[in-house]
Amino acid sequence: MEPTAFPRDRPERIFETHTMLRLTEIKLPLDHDEQALEQAIIKKLRLRDGQLTSYRIFKRSYDARKRENIRLIYIIDVDSTEEKGLLKRFQSDPHVFPAPSTEYRLVAQAPKRLPHRPIVIGCGPCGMFAGLLLAQMGFRPIILERGKAVHERSQDTFRFWSKGTLNPESNAQFGEGGAGTFSDGKLYSRIKKTDNRGQKVLFELIEAGADPEIRYVGKPHIGTYRLVKIVESIRGSIERLGGEIRFEQRVEDITIENGQVQGVTLANGEYLASKHVVLAVGHSARDTFEMLHRRGIYIEPKPFSLGVRIEHPQAMVDAFRFGDYVGDPILGTADYKLVHHCRGEGLAGRSVYSFCMCPGGQVVAAASEPGQLVTNGMSQYERSGKNANSGIVVDISPADFPSDEPLAGIALQRELEAQAFELGGGDYRAPGQLLGDFLADRPSTALGSVKPTYKPGVRLCNLAEIMPDYVAAALREAIPAFDRKLPGFAMADAVITGLETRTSSPIRIKRDDRTLQSLNTQGLYPAGEGAGYAGGILSAGVDGIRVAEAIAWSIVNAAQPATIL
Repeated sequence: MEPTAFPRDRPERIFETHTMLRLTEIKLPLDHDEQALEQAIIKKLRLRDGQLTSYRIFKRSYDARKRENIRLIYIIDVDSTEEKGLLKRFQSDPHVFPAPSTEYRLVAQAPKRLPHRPIVIGCGPCGMFAGLLLAQMGFRPIILERGKAVHERSQDTFRFWSKGTLNPESNAQFGEGGAGTFSDGKLYSRIKKTDNRGQKVLFELIEAGADPEIRYVGKPHIGTYRLVKIVESIRGSIERLGGEIRFEQRVEDITIENGQVQGVTLANGEYLASKHVVLAVGHSARDTFEMLHRRGIYIEPKPFSLGVRIEHPQAMVDAFRFGDYVGDPILGTADYKLVHHCRGEGLAGRSVYSFCMCPGGQVVAAASEPGQLVTNGMSQYERSGKNANSGIVVDISPADFPSDEPLAGIALQRELEAQAFELGGGDYRAPGQLLGDFLADRPSTALGSVKPTYKPGVRLCNLAEIMPDYVAAALREAIPAFDRKLPGFAMADAVITGLETRTSSPIRIKRDDRTLQSLNTQGLYPAGEGAGYAGGILSAGVDGIRVAEAIAWSIVNAAQPATIL
């Protein structure tokens, strides 16, 4: 029996509504044959011939704690002719229960006469999915993106990487698709897989061209270059549904009267009126944050993390994680997730952790302002590069910021990025160092066996010169601890480049938990990573859906008659 295919129904009807059983903790050998999964279902449920109608893999992950015996772990949704009887028979079994509904339904339909068109500022994952949902509900949103369309943006970004020519409005941070476009397209999230908004995001990505495996694999990713085409496809869907996307349109100002948004002014002087504005600008729109602060919109400082990118041979990571199973197509290229809670003098309470780990990838330039240097990581879908890279970052709090001002975290980022730019030579080469030299607190003078992948290039130095002392100390405590968990992590020839400063937004634009509007500005919907409410593509897309729903409810409840689905 073949598993049922992933449904491709209308966007508002993602999954079939019939009852299914969910089976968890189905464990099979990595090299099991095609019939083993069906046989495991039949054995678990004690089914007779003809009682298994169909099944679908809801999630597949692996347990590699024993490298000599890696196991696949499945969660399966099952259709059977004996569902009621099975539920009664297994009512005390925690691994058999009714499959939760993951169907997504649109919450409203726009009235025939729209009082105004909602505006979405930003076309990263949050703004894109807010715009898509508003368009699917008939609200014909206007999406304003300061950067370029994703194809042209990619050209500008690659030019920066190869020649060091930065376009401040079109780069790894700004442009269609957002910052996640150039960081592997990871879809990891703490959102539960049963969340119907999360399933909606995955469905739309698959409809736009992503591999259907993202629906069920444990650590889904799309790949940087594939994501470009997917973003273009979603744009086409928005436009076909009456939405409008305007590129190279930076919002210069926002008009507020009596605590209510009235519209926005673009850098070219054009004014667009709207009483519903989504603020999905991403974590690097510093000039926009400054404008919002001047306008009195409530903003507070938020913790973030900073550190470096580290590169090891991917073969080393693969060998440790997978042993004799290296190269297995199901396992793919190995990743890692590490965390260390510091105990040293003056470091208690700080954590060091791996961030945005990119198997078989490369370190990339992610600056968005002249005279500043930022690193990030990315991988292609195949993850076939020689090096593994990851951010190794230290958490910091507003107590570490230079002042109590709401934007003090941005000031700290800028200060550190400017120092990194100068230490790298002032031409967007990244300051870099061998890990052994960093641990010994001495500058590096020559590379070893690991060749850095960062473009436009690396200038060897002592990175500790530009780190806050507590960051350097925390990294030096954590790296030997990581080596005990992943032998070889502290190899002397590993390369670190810096700085990694854009792990998350250093601010939060506070909003009401119920209406999702700014605490002190009606009609303004802070959303996504830049506003402090998401941390990655999937969670940002989900937050975009949430604010789209909130706007739809607000508009239709004010209309006569209201149209709620």
